Amino acid sequence: PNGKLIHNSILNGPYVRRMITEPGDAERDVNVNETFHEQTDDELSKRELKQIEADDQAIQTILLGLHEDIYVAVDSCETTQEIWLRVQQMMK
Repeated sequence: PNGKLIHNSILNGPYVRRMITEPGDAERDVNVNETFHEQTDDELSKRELKQIEADDQAIQTILLGLHEDIYVAVDSCETTQEIWLRVQQMMK
């Protein structure tokens, strides 16, 4: 993946899938105006797919480069951004 996308993931957090609005179903017993679903892979643009790939690459790259005692401290982090912020705090 693109280095800029990896950098973006570290500083701004991972791509967050959007909620997609769907029209309601008039045939239902209870009228529902609209429903939502989380964006699927098929609904993602090429750029969004590349950002998700870069998010995965970023977290793997950072975790592989950490010393064991630092790794233990950031192992519970879910995003590269969380890892980066915790490492920065540890360096103060």
